Amino acid sequence: MNQDLLAKVTTGLADAIGSDCGLGARVRLDFGADGSVLIDARGVPNRITNEPGDADCTLQIAIADFVDMAQGRLNGTAAFMTGRLKIRGDMALAVRFGGVLRRKEG
Repeated sequence: MNQDLLAKVTTGLADAIGSDCGLGARVRLDFGADGSVLIDARGVPNRITNEPGDADCTLQIAIADFVDMAQGRLNGTAAFMTGRLKIRGDMALAVRFGGVLRRKEG
């Protein structure tokens, strides 16, 4: 498990999302053996943790691929179509989550 990279991703997500991303749901990023991040946007302020818990949508992706997506080197649709990104649960929520991250970058 790469704890340093997981900590950087968790902090980066908290900074990007801020106190209220507007999703009103829980999204989990499952990085397999490298851990996971739970974004709980059901309340304000939103909570970003590495704790276990249920989510409305889970995105399974290698942590290196997620970093590439966050830095614009990997397209989310391409990752999904090639199997590098798997989505369980609410697909529309996954799309909205991607939009939140893009909006916060700008």
